[in-house]
Amino acid sequence: MTPFAAGFVGIACLFALLIVRVPVAFSMLIVGFGGYWVLEGARSAGGVLLTESYSAIASYNLIVVPMFVLLGNVSSAAGFSRGLYDAAFAWVGQFRGGLASASVLGCAVFAAVSGSSVATAVTLGKVALPEMRRLSYAPGLSTGAIAAGGTLGFLIPPSTGFVLYAILTEQSIGRLFMAGVVPGLLLTVLFMTTVWVISFLDPRAGPRGESIALSDRFRILWEAAPLLLVIVLSIGGIYAGIFTPVEASGVGAALVILLAVIKRRLSLIEFREAVMSTLSTSAMLYAIVIGANVLNPFFAVTRIPATLGDGLGALGLGAYGTLFVIILAYIVLGMFMDGLSMLVITIPIVFPVITALGFDPVWFGVVAVIVIEMGMITPPVGLNVFVVRAVAGDVPLTTIFRGVAPFLLAMIVGLLLVIAIPGIALFLPNTMFG
Repeated sequence: MTPFAAGFVGIACLFALLIVRVPVAFSMLIVGFGGYWVLEGARSAGGVLLTESYSAIASYNLIVVPMFVLLGNVSSAAGFSRGLYDAAFAWVGQFRGGLASASVLGCAVFAAVSGSSVATAVTLGKVALPEMRRLSYAPGLSTGAIAAGGTLGFLIPPSTGFVLYAILTEQSIGRLFMAGVVPGLLLTVLFMTTVWVISFLDPRAGPRGESIALSDRFRILWEAAPLLLVIVLSIGGIYAGIFTPVEASGVGAALVILLAVIKRRLSLIEFREAVMSTLSTSAMLYAIVIGANVLNPFFAVTRIPATLGDGLGALGLGAYGTLFVIILAYIVLGMFMDGLSMLVITIPIVFPVITALGFDPVWFGVVAVIVIEMGMITPPVGLNVFVVRAVAGDVPLTTIFRGVAPFLLAMIVGLLLVIAIPGIALFLPNTMFG
């Protein structure tokens, strides 16, 4: 069997393992180790397993994952997410679809401390969905806004998606974090505009919330200010060059824990649960990184990435035509795979093609993450939709999928803008790093 043929057999085995519910980390580990064994022998495969596993978990940059996850878990346990939602509602709640817009805005802010799409959707869903149900919001609009808003957790820094992309492609985590800020804000505005359009066309779908006095708005904002300050210090510190991303994650986690203790919002039991949840999530992400590092040498030996690049080049589609094909493949895969799995499996294959075409790797990281976000709300395996379904209780999946359709359209508009105007993603990192 030729290395190229072995590569395709390995890819087929990888998808077969995923279909039978083998965890993605172990699926990559099995295929990478087994495939390398077949092509290079047991001794070489053992060496790859040991060296790649060690180099993966010994990476200093990976510390950013448990620190930012801990920051998000403590914020959620201490109830700070409620304060973010209340502050957002105080300022936009009086408009049409105000609660849904506040949910999107709350998701965007909470994304800046959680780094997780699922955590954002669950946390804000528990707070916002009962309120929207109380005011008779259309189930499709309320659940769609939460499901779509939750995807911002994968784009707005600190994003676990960007951390994994940086490790897989050897790019700067700081540049990727900064590259995600403006596109994240752009999608937030597009989502809120979508809420307004839906509510304008059908006022019963998103009625206005209660008007709040200006003095009360500032009071509620002041109550949420400490957590907002932590976000500004963490992300702003990276932009100003005061912190590295790893240092910012540690500072952010320490400040949130200190804030929760001072406000007496965190018991010892709740802190222990937050730490255990952080360990569980971090172990899963570390295992995925190890699996990807073992799989990559196998792909390198098979020369599949190089052959794929040559094949796409032979089609004569040009740079943007090839990019369109890659994005289309991502959209199809997103219908059946979760975001992290798709990221770690596909990036080693498509990244050499992207760089050969002359695209900026940081810019493509933003494009890839947005497309992966789209997969989180597309049928049949839109992860965020199922998460919101679990929180909402009695809302049918078909209703939620119909509800996210307008937001999916907004994401397509945002993606096209980022592709047409690369500066949307590259302005901040280029300003910061030169």
